[in-house]
Amino acid sequence: MKELKLNSIQDLKKEGKSFYWASFFLPRKCRINAGKLYSICRHFDNIADKDKEDRSQVLKNSIEKIKSDNKDVVRTFLLENKINNSIFFDLIEGLIEDQKRSIIVNKNELIKYCYQVAGTVGLMMSKIIGVQNKKAATSAIDMGIAMQLTNIVRDVFEDAQMNRIYIPLEWIPNIDTSVLNRKDNIKLEEDRIISDAIHRLIELSENFYKNGFSGLKYIPPRTRLGIFIAANIYRGIGIKIKNNGKKYLRKRIYLNSFEKLIITIRSIILFIFIPIINFKYTKLRDQLPNENL
Repeated sequence: MKELKLNSIQDLKKEGKSFYWASFFLPRKCRINAGKLYSICRHFDNIADKDKEDRSQVLKNSIEKIKSDNKDVVRTFLLENKINNSIFFDLIEGLIEDQKRSIIVNKNELIKYCYQVAGTVGLMMSKIIGVQNKKAATSAIDMGIAMQLTNIVRDVFEDAQMNRIYIPLEWIPNIDTSVLNRKDNIKLEEDRIISDAIHRLIELSENFYKNGFSGLKYIPPRTRLGIFIAANIYRGIGIKIKNNGKKYLRKRIYLNSFEKLIITIRSIILFIFIPIINFKYTKLRDQLPNENL
């Protein structure tokens, strides 16, 4: 297994381009620690995705190492940033479950998965950027879920090629899931059903983004703008897909630098009016075990 190295913002610059862009609006220390967290999450995500092999035991061993080895890199990072180990273990458990799961049946399963692999990251990021109010945890989780839903929408075709279907099956009735990784020979009705489901995911993500924005008031002013911009850039991917109309796009959608710049400018302008907008939290999910850690 490749050794974990915390490359700070290097990994973020290489693979997390959307957040790297927004990270320039964060204080230097937060930016560095956000990069380290990204390196950690990317490391374990790469283990989970390696060669389509079942890497469950490797991931389980990593949990035990963090628990027992005082010099473990992840353990040290979590301790330094006052992040409860259980939150990170939730992320690893999600990756372990993903090793054996090829489909998601319904919305509740989808939200649980998004919490494990991304809501947990929202919780950890809230610690890194200095959030103190425990009421912020719910919004931090929902922001992470929103971003993961965007990831799913963006990567439907690529995930299907690895036999991983994150669109709930109940949203694509009577569809053979093998259709999702096909480039041609798809019936118009199948394409419509898949497109409808993808747009439904985008709408769900929009609701979770609103919940995430409702927690902005708990974020320290010096880091609030950076998080707002990062969320809006990520959100922009889903909006771009939605604007392409009701068709199943068999490619990953990116935002170019000009599009990111426009979203950044709009976010800065909108940021001024956040106290007036007063985003409201809407209950979209059940409470989670480690939500208040």
